[in-house]
Amino acid sequence: MENLYLAWRKTIRGKRDKGSVIEYRRNLDENLRELSLALLHGSMKWGPYSKFTIYDPKERVIKVAPLADRIAYHAICNVCEPIFEKYQIYDSYACRRGKGQFAALERAQKFSRRYSHYLKLDVRKYFDSIPHEILFSRFERLFSDPVLLKLFKSLLSSYSVSPGRGIPIGSLTSQFFANHYLAFLDHFVKEELRVRGYIRYMDDMLFFGKSSDEMKRIREQVREFLYSRLLLELKPEQLNRTKCGIPFLGLRVYHNSLRLSHRARYRFRRKVRKNILLYSDGNLTENKFCAKMETLFAFLQRTSSLDFRRRVLRENGFGS
Repeated sequence: MENLYLAWRKTIRGKRDKGSVIEYRRNLDENLRELSLALLHGSMKWGPYSKFTIYDPKERVIKVAPLADRIAYHAICNVCEPIFEKYQIYDSYACRRGKGQFAALERAQKFSRRYSHYLKLDVRKYFDSIPHEILFSRFERLFSDPVLLKLFKSLLSSYSVSPGRGIPIGSLTSQFFANHYLAFLDHFVKEELRVRGYIRYMDDMLFFGKSSDEMKRIREQVREFLYSRLLLELKPEQLNRTKCGIPFLGLRVYHNSLRLSHRARYRFRRKVRKNILLYSDGNLTENKFCAKMETLFAFLQRTSSLDFRRRVLRENGFGS
């Protein structure tokens, strides 16, 4: 129950005024006891999922689980995160404490100064393509508790894009599952291919080397491993010299700077205008407006974009 109360607090962060949260809180103790019994007895009924589409920068269908499911996700991850963490390599940066987007970008910048060439790979429709059977077999290697394994199996079977494939984008467990699934590629790259310059952020992968021939050889070995062992396919790769800049996680990485791509500039402008419009129409309080704008500009402060930031402010009537 202590774990479920912790999961509840994590789930409702920033959502305390939501109708579903208010309703669940009215009988919180009883609701959490019922959730505990459902998890322990394997009778948990997952879903149904609601969905919405975002275009940031590409179209993604986000699945939103019911509140009780989201509490269960946190409860499961509270227990399982340390086990998943043990299998991660140093240079995996998604869904891990002390890592994250800018840690990955800084590491890429460090490798860009050391190597002359890079190879960027990512998986075609990654979340939609993950095979349930193979993912579950990986869980069986990590966990021996039959109740937990039964929960994993029921959770996987509650959602699919095609028969036996796919996990929902947007759920906490999906992030951990997807990150763990490609950890097997990480160990192949580090232990068998012996690649020193390698970074992964979910399914975005960067390889660094001394020549284009080396990068092409790695590409074919990785492609074969993903296809034969994990049943995944790659998108067309990007291969170039590091001095030309590396497109990674929405920015462009150079030896001594991080710069905004054209797409990132467009997205930033659009988000600023959207927040201003919401505030002017009364759909955002002043505090929420300031918080959103502060978050947007804080992201850019680590990039070489001072003139651009000033220009966007001027365009929207802030400053001279």
